[in-house]
Amino acid sequence: MKKKSLSAKKTIAKNFNFKEILKDKKIFEIFRVFEENFKKLKNTKKIAVSVSGGPDSLALCFLVSCFKFLNNSKIHLLFYLIDHGLRKGSGEEAKIVKKHLNSKKINLKILKWNGKKPHSNLQSIARQKRYEILFKECKKLNIKTVLTAHHQDDFYETFFSRLLRGSGTEGLSSFAELEKKFFITGNEITLARPLLSIRKENLIYIANKVFNFYIVDPYNEIEKFQRVRIRKLILNLKNQGLNFDKLIITLNNLASSNKALREIVENNISTNVIFVKKKYLIKPEFFSFPDEIVFRSLTILLKKLNKKYYPPRGKKISNLINEIKNKPYIKATLGGTIIEKLHNSVIITEEKTKKR
Repeated sequence: MKKKSLSAKKTIAKNFNFKEILKDKKIFEIFRVFEENFKKLKNTKKIAVSVSGGPDSLALCFLVSCFKFLNNSKIHLLFYLIDHGLRKGSGEEAKIVKKHLNSKKINLKILKWNGKKPHSNLQSIARQKRYEILFKECKKLNIKTVLTAHHQDDFYETFFSRLLRGSGTEGLSSFAELEKKFFITGNEITLARPLLSIRKENLIYIANKVFNFYIVDPYNEIEKFQRVRIRKLILNLKNQGLNFDKLIITLNNLASSNKALREIVENNISTNVIFVKKKYLIKPEFFSFPDEIVFRSLTILLKKLNKKYYPPRGKKISNLINEIKNKPYIKATLGGTIIEKLHNSVIITEEKTKKR
């Protein structure tokens, strides 16, 4: 565990002096970018802010608090940190972050991941579990929007990661969107990323200037994790002169194409799907669209019913679509749902788990 300044001897201000801090020209310019992005968000009456203790999330805590103060806003902000319990001392680390934020009059709530921990695919499972825990808390408190500290560097890393996985237009471009909706445990949650156009180095600057503290995740240096290897690849590409401004233009073009495809998907669902008695009744015309449209449409329906952060794997969905198109009758289970085809119509219902 590495920390940027944990000295108990240092005097920490009792609260933010926003006007004084914004006299720093660099912080002021960063705040203006954040403010512009934040004003585009919807459902901002009650917001959950996801905190890790890293420089990105601490900068987010300051920027959203600053926005609330300067705009005399009635936004209700709730700050959460998920203690995964994957590293020794993570609980103590979470308490230290809580102490620093409390000193700035930010009340941080720590949510713990209890239960058995994975031994493989660690980062992916931890990320999924983090959202599950956070979204569950949001449902209890009727929170519709979650702010995350994803920034421009994350944007690049996610693009290359999905490119290596062979993702399509949706996967390659969706991370470029300011907001993304999820349907978790029957509740619609918007994941918002108002820092997406801000570089990490600028967020580190804010964390240093405002808090004089942040946590450095040791996993960020372990090369067995793909994201760490991609991060180093990007650094090398930058050193070789790759123009990332042009990459952003390409990704924005992809996002525009993806938006058009999404509108077709929404039309397919609204026209050819009937929701009644917790079942989706799907007309034959639903499957007459091109494969990409059918794939996306069915993925949305499965996610809405299975109430999980991630849909089933793409290959399984593709195989299911192929069976539906080519077999007169099927009955299958996938991702917590039951899919049955009979007389050219398809019915999807939630798979009920047996009580022990």
